[in-house]
This record gives sequence, structure tokens and C-alpha cells, in this order.
Amino acid sequence: MKLLLVEDDPALANSTTRALQSQGWTVDWTTRGEPVPQSLRQDAYDVVVLDIGLAGIDGFETLRRVRAQGTTTPVLMLTARDAVEDRVRGLEGGADDYLVKPFALAELVARVRVLSRRAQARSDDALTLGELRMDLAARRVFVGDKALEISAREWSVLEFLLARVGKVVAKEQILQAIAGWDESLSGNAIEVYVSRLRAKLEPAGLRIRTVRGFGYLLETADAAP
Repeated sequence: MKLLLVEDDPALANSTTRALQSQGWTVDWTTRGEPVPQSLRQDAYDVVVLDIGLAGIDGFETLRRVRAQGTTTPVLMLTARDAVEDRVRGLEGGADDYLVKPFALAELVARVRVLSRRAQARSDDALTLGELRMDLAARRVFVGDKALEISAREWSVLEFLLARVGKVVAKEQILQAIAGWDESLSGNAIEVYVSRLRAKLEPAGLRIRTVRGFGYLLETADAAP
């Protein structure tokens, strides 16, 4: 992913940038809101992390200008203000999420990842592999013309794997991506969902292969191991 960080505190910007880059993401940093609308017109950013308390125009005005030009890039707002009216103002102004300072960097990373996943689901009509098709808008899975019955958690695991076909993904990656606020979700639960999906995908000529020591790989059944 490519992210735009708008933050005028150098120390916070530095630590935030390192946390985001540790996920393999590219981060561009600016201290002011004025150039943000133009930057979003010129570059394809996946998520904007926008502080409210900026020099010059503040985060609210920056967000207003971004949305006024029709840019729909997800925006995560950062602020030291925890008043309800500020949060409401940000969300009603077009922010997708809100994080109050001080915050845990791990939470920031998780929220950015969720925003990116939501945006991907909105921008793509479907994910496919062989006879399998996930209709992201209708939230339905098909094998050929036949609908496949899966639970909400199975959907999340399958969507994560299908978006990364050809790549081995660790159990911890899946857990982190789909857990959300459900702290009771465990690695054992992921194994259960993968097992259920295997039984449902085999008739479609697909398999979820376990790569020992690394994780899972979704592929067609005739793919070379």
C-alpha cells in the first residue's frame, strides 16, 4: 500500500512512519494540509492518515477540500481532541475513522489495514479463481452458477486468501486482518475456518495448502506443490 501521512509533529510522524513502513507499506509525509488535495489528484494513495491540529489549514478544512474535489480515498483522522462534537464533525465531514492521541501504533496499523480492505471491497466487483467467484458487492460466493453457503467468518478468511492468490499467508496475518474488536478469536479458530473452507472448496477444484512453518496457500488443485 501507499499511504499519505499529514502530521506536523516530527517525533510522532517519525514513529508513525516507521510503524507503517514495518508492514511493507510506502509512506509519504507532509506537515501541512494545503498540498494534500493536489497530492491525491496526482498520486494513487490507498489511505490518508490526517492530523487535525495542523499549521495553516487544519485537518477539518483539509478533509473538506479533499471531499469537495470528489476524492474518495479513505481518511483516518488523528487528534488530541476527544470531545464527541469533534469526532462527529470529522466523521460527518467525510472521515472514515477516528483515532484519539495518544494511541498505540499497533492499533493505528490495524485501523489503516481495515480501511484499505474496505476500500478494496468497494472498488472491485469480484474476486475469482478457477470456478470460484466472490461477489463482493452482493456478499455471495459462487462455484460456477451454484451459490456456496459460508459463514461470515469463513467469508473473511476466504476473501483474505483469495486476494492473495499465489502467496503464502501466515495464520497470524489472517487473524490480525479479520479479528477486529473480537478479542476471543484465536489461531485455533482460524484453523477451524480453514478446515471448513477446504471441504467446501475441494469440489470446485481448489485447495488451501498448508506450507509448514509459513502458513496457508490458496491454489487450484492441479497446481504443482
